[in-house]
Amino acid sequence: MKYVLIVVLFFLSVSFAANAQHAPFYGEIQTFKKQDSINPPPKHAILFVGSSSFRKWTDVQQYFPGYTIINRGFGGSTLPDVINYADDIIFPYEPKQIVIYCGENDLATSDTITAATVVNRFKALFFLIRDRLPDVPLVFVALKPSPSREKLWPKMEEANKAIKIFLKKKNNTSFADVYHKMFKRGSLKKGIFIEDNLHMNANGYAIWQKVINPYLLKDK
Repeated sequence: MKYVLIVVLFFLSVSFAANAQHAPFYGEIQTFKKQDSINPPPKHAILFVGSSSFRKWTDVQQYFPGYTIINRGFGGSTLPDVINYADDIIFPYEPKQIVIYCGENDLATSDTITAATVVNRFKALFFLIRDRLPDVPLVFVALKPSPSREKLWPKMEEANKAIKIFLKKKNNTSFADVYHKMFKRGSLKKGIFIEDNLHMNANGYAIWQKVINPYLLKDK
C-alpha cells in the first residue's frame, strides 16, 4: 500500500508538470471540456474512461439501453495519461460507476514495460479514484488480444490475471474478462477487428457488450 501511494504521488507530481507544458492529448481533453460547457452531461452517469478502444466506441450508448453513459476514452492513452487528466475527465462528472479500459498502450510503448508495470500503474489510478470517490463501483475491462500486438498477449494475460486478483480483494469492483471471450476453440475469433488489426468493429464491440452489461448499474 505504501509503495502504491508513493506511485500515486509521483504521477500527480508529473501531472502538474505535464499540464504546464501541454501534455499529450491536451487538445482532446480541452474539446471534452468545451463540449461539457455547451451541453453539460448528467451527473451520476456511468463513466467509460480509457484509451482508443473506448474512444472509437462512438455509439456505446446504443449498446447499453437503460443506462446513461458518458464516454471519455481519448487518444491512444496510457494509464499515466488517465491519471494525469483525472481532474478533467473523471471527478467532474461525479459518476455513479466507472468503467476503465487502459493498459494495452502502456505495453506497446516500450519492450521495457512489463505486466507488473501496468498492474502498478492501474493500482495508482485505482487508489487515486478511491481517495476521491471511495464508494463508487469500478469495472476494469481486461486488456484485449489485438492481432497487431500478438507478441504482447503473454504480458496482457499476466497483467489481466494480476489485476483480477487485486480487484477480488477490493469492495465494489468487477473484472470484465473480454479477453477470453474474444477467442473460440483457442483461436481469436474472425471478423471482430477493423483493418488495422488493433481496433474493433461492431462484432467485436458486441462481444464486449455481452461481457460488460451484467456489471453495469441500471438507472433508477
